[in-house]
Amino acid sequence: MLSPKTSLLRNASPARVMFLLVATTIMCSLPNPARAQGGTATPITHLVIIFQENVSFDHYFATYPHALNPPGEPNFTAWAKNPPPAVNGLNPWLLTHNPNSAQPFRLDRSQAATCDMDHEYTDEQKSFNSGLMNKFVEFGGAGTKCPASQVMGYFDGNTVTAFWNYAEHFAMSDNSFNTTFGPSTPGALNLISGQTHGVIAETLPGIDTIGGSVIGDPQPLFDDCTTRDSVGMTGKNVGDLLNEKGITWGWFQGGFRPSSVVAGKAVCATFHIGSDGYPKKDYIPHHEPFQYYLSTANPHHLPPTSVDLIGKSADQANHQYDLIDFWAAADSGHLPAVSFVKARGFQDGHAGYSDPLAEQTFVVETINHLQQLEAWEHTAVIIAYDDSDGWYDHAMSPIVSQSNTTADALTGPGSCGTAGPTDFQGRCGYGPRLPLLVISPFAKKNYVDHSITDQSSILRLIEDNWKLGRIGDPQSFDVRAGSLLNMFSFRGHDDEHPRKLFLDPATGEPLGHDGDGDRDDR
Repeated sequence: MLSPKTSLLRNASPARVMFLLVATTIMCSLPNPARAQGGTATPITHLVIIFQENVSFDHYFATYPHALNPPGEPNFTAWAKNPPPAVNGLNPWLLTHNPNSAQPFRLDRSQAATCDMDHEYTDEQKSFNSGLMNKFVEFGGAGTKCPASQVMGYFDGNTVTAFWNYAEHFAMSDNSFNTTFGPSTPGALNLISGQTHGVIAETLPGIDTIGGSVIGDPQPLFDDCTTRDSVGMTGKNVGDLLNEKGITWGWFQGGFRPSSVVAGKAVCATFHIGSDGYPKKDYIPHHEPFQYYLSTANPHHLPPTSVDLIGKSADQANHQYDLIDFWAAADSGHLPAVSFVKARGFQDGHAGYSDPLAEQTFVVETINHLQQLEAWEHTAVIIAYDDSDGWYDHAMSPIVSQSNTTADALTGPGSCGTAGPTDFQGRCGYGPRLPLLVISPFAKKNYVDHSITDQSSILRLIEDNWKLGRIGDPQSFDVRAGSLLNMFSFRGHDDEHPRKLFLDPATGEPLGHDGDGDRDDR
């Protein structure tokens, strides 16, 4: 007996059949409203953003998916049955006839600890040299204790093994950019507000700002643990939008819990030995963007009053927490809808005091743990970065925000395109290309997204998924940000067996099977 569907198709006209097939294809590609939970636009009800430090795309993925695989290092061999798609990395010509004054070269695991490159707002623009991308040695590599040519170094799947495995099993982008040029603070602010303009207070005016925009690393004004020049910011951030809708959220950073309290003021003094062999404080104030805004700051680093209040507004912590609180909430079934996760300093991947191996340990342990939670089946994890550290990347970014200050130099002295009379200054962007990965049961498998996105695309995903609306500040980048939804598929998601990938934190290699029930055979 024919099914009703088959009978309908058999008796329909050719035009009707074509209409039904096209309509079915379109409907299957859209999120299933019945599966969206808690009023979200997609089935994603928990989003975890692991926000790491200072990596350009080519620094981690220059030769993906081809690793050298020397003896004694973890192996990465691309799937033979389903080879990863091509990425915009370093082709043979760029590897051997590069326009820079030094050629790109592979760094192995014994060289994981590198110097910190020059990633200041102006010098990053000079490295780009009007799009010729040929002055990285002179500007990105200058002024370090290592040879300037180190700026051309890259790692492959024998060192950043976990990241290559995540890319192959899930989704990655090869066309995602720092929203503006510059170091950590602008990247962190753009992540949560799409805006670096609107400085309202400075303890040392002009040190890290220009034209009313943040271009350097001033520390947050509303933070007891600030130790140097600081600024506050005006306007809204995504925390304000989430609060307006009653959505649970939090920023969870290693070392946020005070080591002591002196005269009512928090002291953040816990530390670990970094990759350079020196003590590095766990908590780094200018990596915590919500502390720049009075509305979302927790100046005295007060802890949550109870686990079940983590992520909620009716609590003294005001959504700013230690990593300890993240796991307390997650393991007790109180994982917030939106979580920003920041490693302790020695594991955040920042060249100079951290390295890819320390970073890998943190990221893998975090994702392994998340995959064991009941909430995993409706969770998405994004691995993103705050800036490039000045490391070489061959891709010129599109200029979507012009600026003409004395700090600009992208298209000539004092020039980053031609700004209009009402354009906010000091926001030259997009900046350098950065890695971006999505790990989730909903992530497309072995997929590379080539659409243009930036750090504020993460902000836009939060806004769209929880129906928050836009930040609303003039010229906020979330309005123009590209969508990350191309990296997801909401068809055929198996609630009974959500896809997982468990990796070895030390080697980055798969443990057991790939989460689809099959062994990770290559």
